[in-house]
Amino acid sequence: MGKFVLNAAKGGKFRWNLQAGNGQNILTSETYNTKKAALNGAASVAKNCGNDKCFDRKVAKNGKPYFNMKSTNGQIIGSSQMYANKTNMENGIASVKKNAPTAPIDDRC
Repeated sequence: MGKFVLNAAKGGKFRWNLQAGNGQNILTSETYNTKKAALNGAASVAKNCGNDKCFDRKVAKNGKPYFNMKSTNGQIIGSSQMYANKTNMENGIASVKKNAPTAPIDDRC
């Protein structure tokens, strides 16, 4: 079972990682100014991850695929790691869709 791991970031800010059941990070948030905003971002992922339009598939300058997850207003909520190929990236998206809806918050702040 996956979970959102909430951590303190530099400058009194907050960030979370969505981890799969094996502990691998599958989505990393942007940095939030408040803990409440970070929790709202995680809730947005859980709520909207079933909407494929929220996943923005990209290719980095080095040719490796990755994805951003956006809220329904188009703001980036989180980004994936770089993947070796498109198939692995799609598996990462599938993992977000599987893990996020019921992922608890592991608050490490």
